[in-house]
Amino acid sequence: MNIRLMEGQAGDPLQERRNALAKTAAILAADAIAPFEAASTVSYRSSGRTLVVGSAAQALAWADHLATSLPVTLVLLDEFEVGERPYPVFAARAVAVAGWLGAFEARWQAPGQAPQQGKFDLVLDLAPSPLISTHQHPHGYYAPGLDEGARRAAAAEMMEMTGDFEKPKYFAYKERLCAHSRNGLTGCNACIDVCSAKAITGDGDRIKVNPYLCAGCGACGTVCPTGAMSYNYPSPAHTGSRIKAALRAYFEAGGEDPVLLFHGEGGAPLLAAQADELPGRVIPLALHHTASTGIDLWLTSLCYGAAGVTVLMTELEAPQYAAALDTQMRVAQTVLDGLEYAGPHFQLLRVSTPQELALALQHAPRGETPAQPATFNLAQDKRNTLDYALDHLFRHARRQPQSVPLPAGAPFGAIAVNKQSCSLCMACVGACPSSAVMDTPNAPQLRFVEQNCVQCGLCANTCPENAITLVPRMAFGETRKQTVVLNESQPFHCIRCSKPFGTLHMIETMLSKLSQHGAFAGNLDRLKMCGDCRVIDMMQPQDEFAVPLRRRP
Repeated sequence: MNIRLMEGQAGDPLQERRNALAKTAAILAADAIAPFEAASTVSYRSSGRTLVVGSAAQALAWADHLATSLPVTLVLLDEFEVGERPYPVFAARAVAVAGWLGAFEARWQAPGQAPQQGKFDLVLDLAPSPLISTHQHPHGYYAPGLDEGARRAAAAEMMEMTGDFEKPKYFAYKERLCAHSRNGLTGCNACIDVCSAKAITGDGDRIKVNPYLCAGCGACGTVCPTGAMSYNYPSPAHTGSRIKAALRAYFEAGGEDPVLLFHGEGGAPLLAAQADELPGRVIPLALHHTASTGIDLWLTSLCYGAAGVTVLMTELEAPQYAAALDTQMRVAQTVLDGLEYAGPHFQLLRVSTPQELALALQHAPRGETPAQPATFNLAQDKRNTLDYALDHLFRHARRQPQSVPLPAGAPFGAIAVNKQSCSLCMACVGACPSSAVMDTPNAPQLRFVEQNCVQCGLCANTCPENAITLVPRMAFGETRKQTVVLNESQPFHCIRCSKPFGTLHMIETMLSKLSQHGAFAGNLDRLKMCGDCRVIDMMQPQDEFAVPLRRRP
């Protein structure tokens, strides 16, 4: 039983009034931070060319309506005599649409006819099933379903969608940090899997983001283990400054046990409907999208003094967002439990009514926090922020273990190397995207820095000897930052020029595996030579090719 939670539910009326006043001060302090201005934008241009798709009963009247203001093309999914229309009409059984505002491409085909295609700026999709199935639809694409009110709203918005438009470029990408792939082997697909707009695809060893499809949820930055993908609307530093200002004002006004309630556009109406019923210690903070929050932001909030973090999601957000946040909350809580901070500290809500929200917030988390609030600021690089937060939590923890085991798939941990199998070929070094695995120029030595490891698995996938195993855990203190030697061996010197070119273990392995190979059978000494000497030896004439000489009589 969580005694602190039960005490909080019982409540002190006087303290509750203080908390309510302190919450007001916190909200004002957060709002006083200057609004974030996007550094770069993405531009669209639409001349209003509109494609309407659907059966005659569903689409014909709406095509007529839109044609009063927009150049319309109608593709009917059934055979129907429409008579004369001031716009092109086609019949089709198969239709495909892709693109975004100002750049849609459509293909359709009627039975027995050649495929046709066209380019459009806007699409009104009244087909039985959406032609674009992503949870987050691209700008300019409307699939309102059967609801007449939603159809009227879509048509009204489409009539205003001509001209030039722009939106923020929501993300920043540092490809040198990306752990997606190396040498054709896949490591991390987290951002690709979580994107509800299908804006992210693999591009060789890196990923590629289509900024026109990006919906600005920020989930890619939340799940990215390395910080290669980061959310830029607002920046982490801006969000951190709002959190720090809100909590400082809350405590200065006499509030206790604050909970930060992160919400997006979908949660605002629910909060407004229950504004007078919410606990005084719950501080709402609006975000562009709740999927942009993650473990770095939450742990930093606790370091600043928050007793808990609640994230409010509604049915508007994609289900994979909730799954990703739930996974990160479990990792974060496991870390805090390992340090013996009494919890719970996190709450993920997915509610649809104000009443459900009010009931859930009566059980808002009331976890234990460090005795001294942190003063660091959020960094643009999430791994740096995590380092600051983990160091602060560890210093003030009741228990200070060397490490805490984490669930499989967590983006923190170590690797175990089977020294009997490892040949020190250093393939893992070339595959590691975060410089966690390193070699040594002057000796056959495999080194490791746990602080840098993101558990992408590229080292294990690349290892030809299957000698590497991932060990998900959170290490603390100096051991996390120290360089440790995972394996080492004696250097092997070329038998011809004495230059070191490998390890004793590697040469022994090669001799064992290649002794029957045609290129080395009968010439095993070549395996004991460096590359230069091996070539020289292969180019020298052999005795069996020498032409014997005879003395002239």
